[in-house]
Amino acid sequence: MTDESDACSTSSSDSEEEVQSHPNKKKRTLPPPLEIAPTSDAAHSAIQKQAASGSIIGNTNNKSNRLIVLLDQAKLETIKNRKGNYELLNCDDHRDICKKKLKKDPKEFRPDICHQELLALLDSPLNKAGLLHVFIRTSRNVLVELHPSVRIPRTYKRFAGLMVQLLHKMKIKASDNGTTLMKVIKNPFSQHLPVGTRVYGMSCKGLLYSPHNLAKQLVPLDPNSNDEGQSQVCFIIGAMAAGHVTTEDHPYIEKMFSISEYPLSGASAINRILGAIEHQWGIV
Repeated sequence: MTDESDACSTSSSDSEEEVQSHPNKKKRTLPPPLEIAPTSDAAHSAIQKQAASGSIIGNTNNKSNRLIVLLDQAKLETIKNRKGNYELLNCDDHRDICKKKLKKDPKEFRPDICHQELLALLDSPLNKAGLLHVFIRTSRNVLVELHPSVRIPRTYKRFAGLMVQLLHKMKIKASDNGTTLMKVIKNPFSQHLPVGTRVYGMSCKGLLYSPHNLAKQLVPLDPNSNDEGQSQVCFIIGAMAAGHVTTEDHPYIEKMFSISEYPLSGASAINRILGAIEHQWGIV
C-alpha cells in the first residue's frame, strides 16, 4: 500500500510540475457546433437593430422609396378535416373535396405558389435592406400585410399551418416583443398606397421589357432621394395557377408589363425584377 501511495503522489507531483512548467500553454478549444437557422423572432430582432438607420417599415422618419409588391389572387383558403382541424386547401390533399363539394378544378388550389413567391421576396437583398413592402390579396379578397422581419417557413407544411393561423386569428405576432408580423387589413388595397404611388401590373400579355430596362424606366434611380418628382412604385404580381392580373380588379394600374418572351413562374419573375432593381440601387 505504501508503494502504491508513493507512486500516486509521485505521478501527481510530476503532473503539477508539468502544469507549472507551462503556465502560458493555451487550452485546446473545440470548434463551435453548427448553428440552427434563425427563427422569425431572431430575424425580427436582427432587423430591429437597424431601426436607428430607418430601414424598417413603420419608421416615419424614413423617406426612402420602398418598392411595394402585391401578390394577387393567392389561393389561401381553409377547410375543416374529418378530425375537426382546419387545413389549408390544396390540390394534393383535398382533390375529392375540390371536385365533389366545391365543384371546382383541383388544379386551381395552389397555395404553394404564394409560398414560393413569398420566399423569393422576403429572402431578397432588397427586403433585407429595408426597401420592400409586401402585401397579399387572396382569391376571397382577404388583404394581408407583411412586416419585413417575418421569416416564412421553408417547408410547405409549416407554411400552411401559419396561414391557417393567420386567416383565423387575423394576425401573427412575434413571441418575444409582440410585434405584429402579419395581419389582415381592410380593403381596398389602394388606400394603403402612399400618395402618388405608380402602380403597374405584371403579365405575360403585357408590354415586353428586359428587367434592367424596366427598372430604369419605372423605378427611381436613388431610393433615398427626396426629389418630389420621384414617386414610389408598386408591382402587382399574380399568385394564381392560371389567369392574369387584370385592370378590372385593379383599375388604378397604369400599364401592364412583361419581362420575358416565355411564360415564367411567379418566383422566377420576382427574382428577375428584384435583381434588376437591386443592381440599379447598388444593393449587393
